[in-house]
Order: sequence, then C-alpha cells, then structure tokens
Amino acid sequence: MLTTLRRRTSHWIDQMRLSDMARRIKDERLTYLPVRKLVRIESALAEIRRHNVPGDIVEFGVALGGSAILLAQAAGQGRRFFGLDVFAMIPPPSSEKDDSKSKERYETIAAGKATGFGDDLYYGYRDDLYEHVSAQLARFGTPVDGRRINLVKGLFEETLPALDIEQIAFAHIDCDWYDPVRYCLEETARRLAPGGIIVIDDYNDYVGCRTAVDEFLAGHGDFHMEAGLNPILRRAV
Repeated sequence: MLTTLRRRTSHWIDQMRLSDMARRIKDERLTYLPVRKLVRIESALAEIRRHNVPGDIVEFGVALGGSAILLAQAAGQGRRFFGLDVFAMIPPPSSEKDDSKSKERYETIAAGKATGFGDDLYYGYRDDLYEHVSAQLARFGTPVDGRRINLVKGLFEETLPALDIEQIAFAHIDCDWYDPVRYCLEETARRLAPGGIIVIDDYNDYVGCRTAVDEFLAGHGDFHMEAGLNPILRRAV
C-alpha cells in the first residue's frame, strides 16, 4: 500500500508540474506520452530557452502531434520547429538488433489490431494524419506555415538531408526501432549546438532503440546520458 501511495503522490506532483498547455494536450488525448515524459520534455525546453541555446527544434516521430504542439510553442525568435514523420503506418523494424517485442508490436499494427485511446482509431491507421496534426497545431496557435512551423512527410533519411537545418537546439527522437533511432542520433549530433539536448522516447521500451543509443554513446565520448523514463543526451562541456 505504501508503494501505491508513493506512486500516486509522485503522479500528482508530476501533474502539478505540467504546464496548462501540456495538461490540455493530455486531456484531449493528443499524445501517447505519459505525464512524466511530458514534464521532462517541458523542463528540457525551458533549459534551452533559459540558456539561449541557438538552433532549431526537431521531432522525429510525430504521431498525433501532442508533443509537437509543445515543441512548436518553443519556436520563434529565429528558432524553427520541424516535425518529421511518414504520417502513415510506421515502417517495420528491419535490423537484426531489433528484438522480438518490437517485431511482435509491428505485426499487431500491420494486422490492424492496434488500438488508440478508448474508442479512438489508432493513429497509424488514419488516412488524414498529416492534415489532423496540421489542424491541431493551428488550433493551438502554431499553424504550419513552411517557415517557423514545418511538418515534413516521408522517411527521415530521405527528407532530413533536403532540409536547411544547420543547427539543432533540441531534438525529440520517438521512432521506436534501431535503424531510425541510430540515423536520427548521428544526424542530430553533428548539428547539435553547444548546450543542446536530445530526448529519447523508447530507450526503456524497445531493445533496438536502447542498442542504438548505447552504441552511439560508446562511439561518442563527448556525449553522456541522463537516465530516466525518457533519457536525455547531452554533449559534455
């Protein structure tokens, strides 16, 4: 009972730390991220603003657009937001470093058996996902304009090279499997501004993601990881 009470107290504290915007996004079922992950994202965004870290904000894996709304709110004053996604059913895990859990999860999705919130359609089955996310961004005051706020449809390795992103202040990597996570890490790292932050969503959920991050850290001694539900990567000063 004591453990349950501690969990409830911790959850209540996290709820209190959320911004009104994040609570609204959660209440309207626009994100699959739990409250604690949203708290860490908001804290990281506040940090880059506080320290005036230069560069754009990028999200790899947008889903329903909930976290994209938070990230887009932080754009402006020379800082742009880019949300990259296929805006359709996610590609399959294709590396031998992806575990059976990842592959079983994809099989469930591919079979049409994945579920959304309550009676909601699973986001990957929507044929209007790009339009839906665009509409949500507009509704929250950050319409997609192709300048400050950008949604980019396609595979990361095909779309990112064509974008004029020279410097990144903050990246949210939420793309599940080994190959896309490793690609996004490498491409973000070479653009990351001093003081920049990378947040990894699936490190504790899928072995492929964990392996990609661990390999990246082993090969980049100038980076270290702050553990947590959604770990934070920073370049050592």
